[in-house]
Amino acid sequence: MAVKIRLKRMGQKKAPFYRIVVADSRSPRDGRFIEEIGYFNPCQEPNELNINKEAAEKWLSTGAQPTDTVKDLLKKAGIQ
Repeated sequence: MAVKIRLKRMGQKKAPFYRIVVADSRSPRDGRFIEEIGYFNPCQEPNELNINKEAAEKWLSTGAQPTDTVKDLLKKAGIQ
């Protein structure tokens, strides 16, 4: 089972809000997930970003692969 750390889109039309989740790579984008580890709100100025550092490091150490966008967000949060 390949595990990915990726964004789950929420919010209204033209007002996105993303949750950072750990999910099986076969599940749909907004579908089933294993654990929620943070959120990202690009509509606020400055962008609101909150990531649970311990949970993110735990999943990265067990082999979860972050998507490109999540990799940038983790770097911005000081993880990885």
